[in-house]
Amino acid sequence: MATPAKGPAEGPCSTSPAGPEVHPVDEKLHPSRLVPAALQHIAAMYAGVVTPPLIIGQAVHLDTAGQTRLIAASLLIAGVATLLQTLGVKGLVGNRLPFVNAASSAGIAPMLAIAETNARGDQLPAIYGAVMVAGVFCLAIGPFFGRLLRFFPPLVTGVVITLIGVTLMPVPVAWAQGGDRTAADFGDMKYLGLAAFTLVVILMIQRFGRGFVKQVALLLGLLIGTMAAVPFGMADFGALRSAPVAALPTPFAFGTPEFQPAAIISLCLVMLVLMTESSAGMLAIGEICERETSGRTITRGLRTDGLATLLGPVFGGFPTSAFAQNVGVVSLTKVRSRYVVAAAGGALLVLGAFPVLGAVVSTVPMPVLGGAGIVLFGSIAVSGIRTLSEAGLDDSSNIILVAVSLGAGIIPLAAPTFYAEFPAWAQTVLGSGISAGALVAVSLNLFFHHLGTRGRATAAAALKSS
Repeated sequence: MATPAKGPAEGPCSTSPAGPEVHPVDEKLHPSRLVPAALQHIAAMYAGVVTPPLIIGQAVHLDTAGQTRLIAASLLIAGVATLLQTLGVKGLVGNRLPFVNAASSAGIAPMLAIAETNARGDQLPAIYGAVMVAGVFCLAIGPFFGRLLRFFPPLVTGVVITLIGVTLMPVPVAWAQGGDRTAADFGDMKYLGLAAFTLVVILMIQRFGRGFVKQVALLLGLLIGTMAAVPFGMADFGALRSAPVAALPTPFAFGTPEFQPAAIISLCLVMLVLMTESSAGMLAIGEICERETSGRTITRGLRTDGLATLLGPVFGGFPTSAFAQNVGVVSLTKVRSRYVVAAAGGALLVLGAFPVLGAVVSTVPMPVLGGAGIVLFGSIAVSGIRTLSEAGLDDSSNIILVAVSLGAGIIPLAAPTFYAEFPAWAQTVLGSGISAGALVAVSLNLFFHHLGTRGRATAAAALKSS
């Protein structure tokens, strides 16, 4: 391993087997190293990729076949977005870093709110119309986003991330009770017992597992929980028999997109938060890889987010953003080659082309998903709390900002009928705890830290603090 002097935009270089010196980000590893490293990325992100289609599919009452198509589409779009991001088209799209893009859980709560305000048959079209406009919105403001970052400091993003975890917690709780609220045995002890068993398995693996086993604790918990459900007749594998082995998603299979103003506003707000997370993630991965992340790099990365978010709904995808857990994988393994992540993206693309693999996920019993979901969504809330802990909460104004924003975000959870008398557009925006909390947090940040003040943090400082 040779270590020549650093260039202006690169860190330490390595010597490839062919001879020329290359930066670790551009290093092409031997398959014996590349494949295991790529599998770790897939293991770290897989549960997160399939979570949005699982939740939204349940909410809009899709049958098993529809759920399978939705999962396959999510995997396919994640693969395409990750390949675009890592390999890129020079000067146009892709940050060309080991960066994973896929459907974000941040959009779930507002999409559930959109589903609740629409009749069956119009739910997914309304969601997809709003997602497509959010993609256009991302493409439009991406080049100028650096100037807006001061309006999204850790105080704001921390509130939003915390609310994502908190407002989604009723979902795994309902899963743990059986998933079907109309069923006579909803909440039966057999469901609760299976959910608790799955949760305990995940905790035990996390406590006693080592290395790769510990990293895939969530997936192993799902597998072991499903196996435990089989003897009690609580696992249905019928979807595996009916799912096609290989098929590409059909364009607009869930209906022609509908464009509803309130739904569009709520998802554009979420897109701003996702763009902030992506930008912070790109700076973080650039620092880990010792490669300078310029404004152009961030713009190309956000352009990839916007394209994936715009085109994803054509096949059944959702808002796309960075996956922070994969940034952690790069930091942990020290494998910085973007071709490793590109290989993971290619694998996701293949998984999306084989719906039978999506059907495997849909066979996991609801209580098993519930036990694992408590860990998954709880960890999102913890990420938000960690961000808030670094956001200067010793200042009384910041405390008030966080307190009021969290309160506004929790209102729809604590009192679901609170906005029942409001206009439909307001119910869609405010009925989502994430949208309501984000609006209040941004407004109070303007009030306390921008209006009438002289000192303003730069975009770079805001990103660094994120």
